[in-house]
Amino acid sequence: MKWLLNKTDWYFSRNALPYWCILLVDDAAIVVSGMVALYFSLGGGNIASHFWEYVLLWTCMLPLYFIGMRVFHTYSGFIRYSSFSDLVRVVGAVVIGTVLTAMVFFLIPMQITQSLPKWEIIFYTFILSLILLWTIRILIGYMYAILIREETLTKTFIYGIREGGVSIAKSLQNISPRRYTLKGFLTDEREAVGKYLMGVKVREANEDTVKMMKSEGVSALFVSPLCSDRFRENDALVNALISAGIKIMMLPSAETWDKSSHLQFNRLHEVDIEDLLPRDKIEVDMEVIRDLLHGKNILITGAAGSIGSEMVRQVVKFEPAELILVDQAETPMHDVRLKMAEKHPDIAAETIVASITNKECMEKIFSEHRPDYVFHAAAYKHVPMMEDNPGMAVQNNICGTRVIADLAVKYGTKKFVMISTDKAVNPTNVMGCSKRICEIYCQSLDRAIHEENREKKILQADGTPAITQFVTTRFGNVLGSNGSVIPLFKEQIRKGGPVTVTHPEIIRFFMLIPEACQLVLEAGAMGKGGEIFVFDMGKPVRIVELAQRMIDLSGARNVEIKFTGLRDGEKLYEEVLSDAELTKPTMHPKIKVATVRESSYDLALANEEELYALSLSFDDMKIVAKMKEIVPEYKSQHSKYEILDSPL
Repeated sequence: MKWLLNKTDWYFSRNALPYWCILLVDDAAIVVSGMVALYFSLGGGNIASHFWEYVLLWTCMLPLYFIGMRVFHTYSGFIRYSSFSDLVRVVGAVVIGTVLTAMVFFLIPMQITQSLPKWEIIFYTFILSLILLWTIRILIGYMYAILIREETLTKTFIYGIREGGVSIAKSLQNISPRRYTLKGFLTDEREAVGKYLMGVKVREANEDTVKMMKSEGVSALFVSPLCSDRFRENDALVNALISAGIKIMMLPSAETWDKSSHLQFNRLHEVDIEDLLPRDKIEVDMEVIRDLLHGKNILITGAAGSIGSEMVRQVVKFEPAELILVDQAETPMHDVRLKMAEKHPDIAAETIVASITNKECMEKIFSEHRPDYVFHAAAYKHVPMMEDNPGMAVQNNICGTRVIADLAVKYGTKKFVMISTDKAVNPTNVMGCSKRICEIYCQSLDRAIHEENREKKILQADGTPAITQFVTTRFGNVLGSNGSVIPLFKEQIRKGGPVTVTHPEIIRFFMLIPEACQLVLEAGAMGKGGEIFVFDMGKPVRIVELAQRMIDLSGARNVEIKFTGLRDGEKLYEEVLSDAELTKPTMHPKIKVATVRESSYDLALANEEELYALSLSFDDMKIVAKMKEIVPEYKSQHSKYEILDSPL
């Protein structure tokens, strides 16, 4: 009874007034349809002589149609924003009303209906009701669009004419309150240019069209998620749009739309520079990775860093038994702990503040948690800092890696995945060389473990033969990582400039952090031990062009670009493979295996021990001289260590 009273109160409240208006209009349409159906069947004379009787008949049938309207909620929406789905609901409501009316006509004897051609009248009423109810909704929506002054709405175009573009167009029409008016579509499909779609013209995506858009006051372009890659590759179009001050609205870089789900309009946002960098879609075999990590103990070093924290976010999706997260940065690790507790309370996660160089602490972690898989992301990575502190680069990057690698072997870790860098290829700086030495050690250790004829076997703590497989992954710069150029440029633009670029010809490869981590997981899954996997980083980006595009996107004026000269150890072009290296394909088109110069484990170990002893002296020249001996291709650039490369 209380439910009934609440419903009654609502239906007679002021808030229900718009619903009553729609309902009354629909009822009037059904009565009119019924009367016209009688006219078609009986003629005007019969209608005139029994007019009010017939009006009363159809008025009595209205509750039957109301049942259908209630089931399909045809009166609870905004008529002015009616879409195809609303018209389908009208069909459902009319079908129910028609069926119930037919049952009354044929099952309940009434004098007024006895002489009527019942099937004919019911059929005509059904058709006319649909036409009239549809017409009312379409006409109101059209009139509402005309009555709103278009000057108050944002004029927009849509890039893409297939499912994604049409989905965006429908979303634009259904936003309440209305904010956009669609003025046209852009496409690269020549055969579609000049045709009309959803009442507006399809135009070619080029600079001339952008000039036309600007002259007509268009201020936004929505990019179909199915055409985003093609859009990014059209530099001329992107630059023309930015120069014209037209906002570009896209899905965030890390998101995709698979056409099977509804495209949520609110996911589209004004682009940032990351969204416009050319990149290929990366797909990984999630099931293979799940089989690898599900229910396992996973150790991630550098878990609070840019790569490490993203590795955490991706690994938790596969429901590991336990996550052991290690980093020496206290505050970022505290943030990781809070996020894990909030978003993944059901996954056991140990957040440990410690340095990977602390062998005793690391051994305690390995002995207690026995990780099945290790993802080693911890490293000092800033080139100028390591150029000034080679001793710390040796102790943290090289010796720290050896500590974790040796413990992985000792405690039976199945797979050790080391995250390296393109700076390890033909290194020109201390940081890159330190990572190359890490690669050499891990690869030589893997060979020693799996060498069948090796006299002195490498054993686990329990005395059984070691089983660990060592896999290395190399890639370039990741967008949004700590210390990358994009956050720096944003801050400089915010302050009014200048934006500092080291050299007008400097280029870099970029990849999104989530994509890089997906490839790390894929490489880890496919690796059998000893491989150095290199990632296809796509097209290189000129940093000066990146800076200029960021300035243009920001809308800032009079922000200059200042060239400061290459930093110590910096080179113009990053490489993923050295000249002497070859690659072999894998099952994944974005991942290849590098064939590199190998070293024996005994030599690699002896070199590392000597390097560690030198690092304790903090004699920069002696440390770097030894690093150059280990990695002969290491040639310093813009550095005090260039003197070590000069012939005696």
